[in-house]
Amino acid sequence: MIRRRYLGDRLLASFGLLVMLLALAALSVLIYDVLHDGIGRISWSFLTSEPSRRAEAAGIYTAIVGSVYVIGLTASISVPLGVAAAIHLEEYGTRGRMSRLIEINIANLAGVPSIIYGLLGLGLFVRTMRMGPSVLAGASTLALLALPVIIISTREALRAVPKSLREGSYALGATKWQTIWYQVLPAAFPNVLTGLILALSRAVGETAPLVTIGALTYVPFLPDSIWSPFTVLPIQIFAWVSRPQVAFAQNAAAGIIVLLVLLLAMNATAIVLRDRFEKRLS
Repeated sequence: MIRRRYLGDRLLASFGLLVMLLALAALSVLIYDVLHDGIGRISWSFLTSEPSRRAEAAGIYTAIVGSVYVIGLTASISVPLGVAAAIHLEEYGTRGRMSRLIEINIANLAGVPSIIYGLLGLGLFVRTMRMGPSVLAGASTLALLALPVIIISTREALRAVPKSLREGSYALGATKWQTIWYQVLPAAFPNVLTGLILALSRAVGETAPLVTIGALTYVPFLPDSIWSPFTVLPIQIFAWVSRPQVAFAQNAAAGIIVLLVLLLAMNATAIVLRDRFEKRLS
């Protein structure tokens, strides 16, 4: 019986390794194809030019600026709300039926397809609250998308803090809020930061919610306020991929490279900051 279980575990591990290797091979082929098509199009002119109906003159400057606007505003909305909700649920919430119901709903919301958030943003922010297809509407929609991930990751980070740290703080006369603010949050901050970056990285690459709320595919101007129309990198890439000309496909590949660099830079920033805070706390 033990031998059968051992062989079954070995077989399952081998199958998982095979699936991972196949996924890595497929990902490598895709990355090679994107680099082959788009690396020659990357230039300072491409990064600083506005969109154009001529592929050789088109750039992604407005899409980059729009992405920075939207993600910056998304972080400003989702991070305080998500961290505050996680602190309330983990540190102040009870373990009753209502708490379990909220936890289940948050976990379910983390797995909802992004297009559903786009429909919610269209109905709530664009039409009901009359924001229109603006930067604020797009950021609010992406904030709803990121909130469940932020809440779950922050709760896990708070849960990983040893109880002895809290008990020691209480023994020295600190209040519950002082313990959370000065002891628990600093200890959990590296893991909280990792969760925040992962949630915002997902928001950076989303296209469906922003297309649903009416974000533009051709914007030859920069947003000057939170009420301005906008475009972002994924939407610009989507617009170029939809064109039949080969030159626009090369522009799309170059845009994908820029988006990948942005995502890798965000993840690298999270790793560096996490390691720095861990060294400071140790």
